[in-house]
Amino acid sequence: MAEPTNTPVPASTPRSASPVHPGGPNTPIVPIMMTSSLPPTTSSPSSHSRQPSYHHRPRVLHIGDPVRYNPATYIALCGQCEVIRPSAPERERGEFIRALRERRWGDFHAVLRPFWGSGGEMGNWDEELISLLPPSVRVFASAGAGFDWADTKLLGERGIIYCNSGLACAEAVADFAVAMIISTFRHLPWCIGAASSGDPAAFATCHRDATARSHNLRGHVLGIVGLGNVGQQIAARCRHGFGMEIHYYDVAAISPDVESALGGVIARHPSLESLIRASDCVVLCAPAAPGGTSARPLIGTEQLSWFSDGGRLVNVARGSLVDDEAVADALEAGKLLSAALDVHPNEPHVSARLRALAVAGRVMLSCHNAGGTVETHRGFEELSMRNVMAVLSGGNPITPVNLEYLR
Repeated sequence: MAEPTNTPVPASTPRSASPVHPGGPNTPIVPIMMTSSLPPTTSSPSSHSRQPSYHHRPRVLHIGDPVRYNPATYIALCGQCEVIRPSAPERERGEFIRALRERRWGDFHAVLRPFWGSGGEMGNWDEELISLLPPSVRVFASAGAGFDWADTKLLGERGIIYCNSGLACAEAVADFAVAMIISTFRHLPWCIGAASSGDPAAFATCHRDATARSHNLRGHVLGIVGLGNVGQQIAARCRHGFGMEIHYYDVAAISPDVESALGGVIARHPSLESLIRASDCVVLCAPAAPGGTSARPLIGTEQLSWFSDGGRLVNVARGSLVDDEAVADALEAGKLLSAALDVHPNEPHVSARLRALAVAGRVMLSCHNAGGTVETHRGFEELSMRNVMAVLSGGNPITPVNLEYLR
């Protein structure tokens, strides 16, 4: 079967670590050989996996829309497992809880959500839902990079490996992030808005004044919060393509091989404050707290005070990491020269103050689009299904995020 199209920076190890909420390293993607029966004839499970024993084929609860991009992989999954897909009404939280309580789907062994746009009708996977899962469940594999809607710690304590699909969207998010970084240095919202207004005076003013505020990227310091899969790809693009200096803040230091692949000396900072104070532009690539339990945003009034006057902020991670009102304050006060935000705390609603600033050309706003490509969706499906098949056949999960909590 085809490999996911997005791959990490050469010499790097795919992972889901966060500078705020540490996670364990992930196993690099490798081809998984499919067999017609379970368990496979040869298997070398790691300490995180165990040889399964089934009287019948393992049962997979497929929540969400049908698989649309990887039919061959889905056929392989159905050949190994009994796949059950609840109807849309059954996925609404009240009915979903009722179905779990009455064991409507029996003792299933995996939860599969291969498409990010559906399968989440039941809302957050919190203690109420997780406590109702049968003891047979061993893996929950989902499309998407973020997992703040699922209590991955509680899942791990129940013996359930949670696997995300962040590796599949890393390339798309990195491309989009670079466009947003460029926007903060070149004031693209102002330029686009003035040209689109049809107002000759607005055109002339932008043509004259934007140049006095715009800068080349070369030589400027890009501070990356979270140097995982996405962060490394952003670093590679901005270092090799634009000659930026790369600084980062993360719980884990990158290896010398990864540093070499990223273009040489990469400065690691001991704290978020240290990184922000040293950076001309800060880009957020860190996941939010597991289970959505973050008590306060990562970037608020205090953190914005650490930016040098005229600093720049980019967020392609999670909306909950940023206090939008504090960002609006910083933009209005001139503390931030510009910002670019793809994600928002209360999606699909966007801060009215930020929308007004976007009209004025001070901030670039988008609709959680950074990872949204056909290639990403194809990779989400492929990776989520392969995670399920790997675990249920006694092998290693490909992209786990909660092994440190696993009992």
